[in-house]
Amino acid sequence: MNTDFPIVYLSLLVVILSLASIFLIRQIIKTRKIENALGRLQKKLAKEKGTSQEYFELGSIFLNKRVYSQAITQFQKSLKCDDLPEAESALVYNALGYAYFAQEQYDVAIRQYKEALKVDPNYVTAYNNLGHAYERKQLTSQALETYEQALAIEPDNSTAKRRAESLRKRLVPST
Repeated sequence: MNTDFPIVYLSLLVVILSLASIFLIRQIIKTRKIENALGRLQKKLAKEKGTSQEYFELGSIFLNKRVYSQAITQFQKSLKCDDLPEAESALVYNALGYAYFAQEQYDVAIRQYKEALKVDPNYVTAYNNLGHAYERKQLTSQALETYEQALAIEPDNSTAKRRAESLRKRLVPST
């Protein structure tokens, strides 16, 4: 019985270290891939005009790195490109709204989310983001209405369900 404990302990330690190593290697590969894409895009776009997709990709990288002002610049460039399909412009407007939201510029974010919804009235993520921006501005009834619009399109949307339920509780007068 005494000899089993060290073996179990060491086996457990090896398993934990192996899992940690796998996680670390995956993170390194992911980070390297992102950094390579960042370097490639920055180098290319510094030399020549890019496509809407390239500006959007670079903006998305900046968004993930939380460099919001640079992300905004790239998304705006993407919107100005002639090759941007109208259907995809909703994604760009939504990402642009998210970047403004992250900088607590809620009015500008709301405007961008509404632009995304003009392009694609069934874009549930834009409804969720718009609802969140309304919440931050303390516009509870508009937020609830927005989440309900998202639920009308996608009844199983967990974010809209959870937020709408929470807002309904706040709007119900206590007796």
